[in-house]
Amino acid sequence: MENKNNVTEFILRGLTQDKTVAKVCFSLFLVFYATTILGNLLIIIIIKTSEKLNSPMYFFLSYLSFVDISYSTVAAPKLIYDLLVEKKTISFAGCIAQLFAGHFFGCAEIFLLTVMAYDRCVAICKPLHYTNTVNKHVCGWLVAASWVGGFVHSVVQTLQTIQLPFCGPNEIDHYCCDVHPLLKLACTDTYITGVIVAANSGVISLSCFVVLIVSYAVILVSLRRRSSEGRLKALYTCTSHITVVVLFFGPCIFIYMRPSTTFSADKMVSVFYTIITPMLNPLIYTLRNEEVKNAMKKLWSRKVKRSGK
Repeated sequence: MENKNNVTEFILRGLTQDKTVAKVCFSLFLVFYATTILGNLLIIIIIKTSEKLNSPMYFFLSYLSFVDISYSTVAAPKLIYDLLVEKKTISFAGCIAQLFAGHFFGCAEIFLLTVMAYDRCVAICKPLHYTNTVNKHVCGWLVAASWVGGFVHSVVQTLQTIQLPFCGPNEIDHYCCDVHPLLKLACTDTYITGVIVAANSGVISLSCFVVLIVSYAVILVSLRRRSSEGRLKALYTCTSHITVVVLFFGPCIFIYMRPSTTFSADKMVSVFYTIITPMLNPLIYTLRNEEVKNAMKKLWSRKVKRSGK
């Protein structure tokens, strides 16, 4: 079949057609997005300026905050703007770029969360070997591998989508461009493409989730040999990470671990992992972490002293 593409732009149906609901969502999502940017930037600044937050865990956390900002920025500004306009359009090139960026940063976050679980597993189970096993060189390579993994995954998803013919319908039943809604618009049989897409996204999400579960199972077993104080401190650290993992992986597995079908709940689920979770991550990691809270207080006191001079 000849690959014909007569579509130059797509029309996004958006999150809601109700104008009153749209205005409420606009206000909420604007606050959520601003909180995401400010909260994650604060985490990055605190980690970069604090001498005590120099362990691999905080090195990975700073990159997680950067990914959260980037991932949320892929969809949130367009969604917020579209809530106030009647006709929601995006060019074909812009749609493909949004798809690529969303899968790139989303997959990079999945790999980064897996790396963070590995870091915690080594730190708690092999504390005497931790500094040698997870040194700066290894940390750099692990972060680089997360970026490369995200890039390869995104290239596969984008190539599978861009080669499809779009010859007529151009209304996407979503607030952003993603693979499943675009497959519905293609003028050809997308079964094989849908299987490849589901295998690519689903296998990555599920396999990393299994690795995470195994890592924390190993951690819980090893904690039995610790003192009650050491066990409690390790659990506090791991609880924050487990919370983030569940909030991010749950929706991802729901969306991508299935054939090329769409459900009415998909848009709300997508809002959760593209806007809500990146906003919650700084709160989850700071509220349960005394070191981060102390570093935040010191940063604030330095700012107050400078402004007082």
